[in-house]
Amino acid sequence: MKDIPAWRKIPWPPLLYLIAIAVSILAGLFMPLPRLTGPFANILYAIGWLLVFAAAALWISSFRAMRRAQTTLNPFGEPSRLLTSGPFSITRNPIYLGNTWLLFGIGFISGNWWFLPLALIAAALTQKLVIEFEEKVLGLKFGRKYRDYSKKVRRWI
Repeated sequence: MKDIPAWRKIPWPPLLYLIAIAVSILAGLFMPLPRLTGPFANILYAIGWLLVFAAAALWISSFRAMRRAQTTLNPFGEPSRLLTSGPFSITRNPIYLGNTWLLFGIGFISGNWWFLPLALIAAALTQKLVIEFEEKVLGLKFGRKYRDYSKKVRRWI
């Protein structure tokens, strides 16, 4: 873990999602996409709030599980335990999934459709820059236990 390149020490997940939010807002201001109206817009608005609350629930339950297990919240830190229960029994990356759901939710609530592709871009970059690294670390540290877990629980959902 000591040989981590400097670019890997950047807190990519929150940075990527914050950039996606900023770009979505700017794109919505300068290149707005057509807004939906009527009952379908109301349904998407409600779904947006559900996604925001689901994201918050994933974050809270994930942070609590990690704190209880006394393992690191740092994506590039060395984990002390392999978490496989709670939100980690549904997805191997509940915090990143929550981040993505938040952006989808904001997009549905605001009607700014730029949030949707930018959420997917942020998720793809998070996977490439962070998740793949985390998986290597977990595989090295926990071996077969991690491999068995990753066969049962999907990376996202």
